[in-house]
Amino acid sequence: MYMNKRLIEGKNAIITGCARGIGKSIVEVLASNGANIWACARTKSTDFENYLQDLSKKHNVTIKAIYFDLSNKEEMKNAVKQIIADKNNIDILVNNAGITYNSLFQMSTQNKIDEVMNVNFTAPFLFTQYIVKLMLKRNMGSIINISSSAALDGNAGRAVYGASKAALLCATKALAAELGDQGIRANVIAPGITETDMLESMTEDVIRETVMNTDLKRSGKPTDIANAVLYLASDLSSYVTGQVLRVDGGM
Repeated sequence: MYMNKRLIEGKNAIITGCARGIGKSIVEVLASNGANIWACARTKSTDFENYLQDLSKKHNVTIKAIYFDLSNKEEMKNAVKQIIADKNNIDILVNNAGITYNSLFQMSTQNKIDEVMNVNFTAPFLFTQYIVKLMLKRNMGSIINISSSAALDGNAGRAVYGASKAALLCATKALAAELGDQGIRANVIAPGITETDMLESMTEDVIRETVMNTDLKRSGKPTDIANAVLYLASDLSSYVTGQVLRVDGGM
């Protein structure tokens, strides 16, 4: 039924953290499947602008860059105003942007706790509040939050990071329960070890051990996560909400 058409043709998506890694792959996969995209990033870059322009032409979709720091509420509000000014429907929201932090429980400082919780939980929570208002005008939409397997596993050295992602996971389930009868779905993707810049915070020994503990004996590619986002963004998952999809190679 779906094999000969782009899965989200003509839909409009907002994606955060698009400049690299998983976010960049999500932009590519959703654009290749027909979505028009507001690509959110923190810092303006000519390379990023050119990349989006080339991608837009390649797939015959509209892709616009929006720049703001998730931890800055005023910048976030201005970004939302830009989106509203376009007067287009919002079908898909992907909260992908986040930061990692590795530290033993006893060594975690309040400043880092506040920073990680703000970027990984508070910011996407508030941003979603704004965007949900736009979705409610049509009683439809798909919200996809990128959490982490660390939110479920309680790994040593990841108390703060895991807690921030677990908070996002819990909020997503609550959102699904509250808005399901208004046609809005909300789901979580929990990636395992994935080949992004975040791996730089881990030693080679830890990376090797983590990979060998997966059933597939390999790390994930950003595209693996992006393909899962596509599924949750499309009508293929029209009866899926309030769920956590682990994309972790079998950890």
